[in-house]
Amino acid sequence: MSGRGKKQAVAGKAGRASRRSKSARAGLQFPVGRVYRFLQRGKYADRIASGAAIYLAAVMEYMVAEVLELAGNAAHDNNKTRILPRHIQLAVRSDEELNKFFACVTIPQGGVVPKILSQLLPKKTSRTVASSQEYGGNH
Repeated sequence: MSGRGKKQAVAGKAGRASRRSKSARAGLQFPVGRVYRFLQRGKYADRIASGAAIYLAAVMEYMVAEVLELAGNAAHDNNKTRILPRHIQLAVRSDEELNKFFACVTIPQGGVVPKILSQLLPKKTSRTVASSQEYGGNH
């Protein structure tokens, strides 16, 4: 009988080690189990490999980290401590690859990226260029 107790204690320790979440085992913050469940319920395929959920969760985590890092920089540039939708919009639209990825996405309360077309700027005439050169030569 004492042998049984010993085996249960060993099995209990092994049970604790396997109680780690799939996210913890993969070294991710995003929930691998939830992503796996959504893949199954989405009927994208009859069978879903567990590695697919891990890979997708890792990609999603990387994308979120990238957007949040750039949005944090945009918030810092605007002297803000809180990331607003405006900062996410500025971050996404200023990065070429993220802009392509979010091409068909509208960010509510994001505003627009400040840009003035060169056609709308006042044109320098030859007279204003000549007068600016005269002032430069006298001083």
